[in-house]
Amino acid sequence: MGRGRVVLERIENKINRQVTFSKRRSGLLKKAFELSVLCDAEVALIIFSSRGKLFQYSSSDVNKIIERYRQCRYNKLQAGDSFEHESQSLYHEFLKLRAKYESLERTQRHFQGEELEPLSFKELQGLEKQLDATLALARQQQTKKLMARANELREKVHNLEELNKQLQSKERDGSSNHDPDDNNNIELHDAQVNHFECVSLNTWFQHYEGTSKGKTIGIGTEDNQSNHNKNNGWLL
Repeated sequence: MGRGRVVLERIENKINRQVTFSKRRSGLLKKAFELSVLCDAEVALIIFSSRGKLFQYSSSDVNKIIERYRQCRYNKLQAGDSFEHESQSLYHEFLKLRAKYESLERTQRHFQGEELEPLSFKELQGLEKQLDATLALARQQQTKKLMARANELREKVHNLEELNKQLQSKERDGSSNHDPDDNNNIELHDAQVNHFECVSLNTWFQHYEGTSKGKTIGIGTEDNQSNHNKNNGWLL
């Protein structure tokens, strides 16, 4: 018959407990020795009996093995703490970024006129001020681009005037057989081109003046007005 299954619990009989301890201790020490020899492993085994008696085995200096164990355990704990701290930092950073993203999305919806009901009176006033500031900046940039376009058109008109004067001078200095109507046609063509550009620009100015809360943008000077009288009704 085979041996019965041993119940793993404290042996109440003192003599049987001592005998079992002695046998199992010897077997454990033997297994530790075999493991160190067969597998070339560093093994340290420490046993204290119920009476406090020490039994130990080590394949090398037991103090060195214990110190090595402590160092390895300390490094693992330190690495674990560092990883945990880094994980917490990343998680907090993620929460901050998510909150900022949600706030920006909510602000964008407010600018589009959505979800305004939960806002208080002060928040609505602040939103109105931000919209006014944004609108003022947009108008300022639009005005700059418009003035740049106006200067570009003035430069083109000036160049065309110079070219027209040169052509007129060449025509006067040319032969008398040249038809004078050609000169008038050239001058009229240049005037029509610049007239259409200036009319388009002035139309945009009039529309802009009507939508800028009573503020008007003056274009040109008295000198330009005199040029207007001289150049077939050009408005600069």
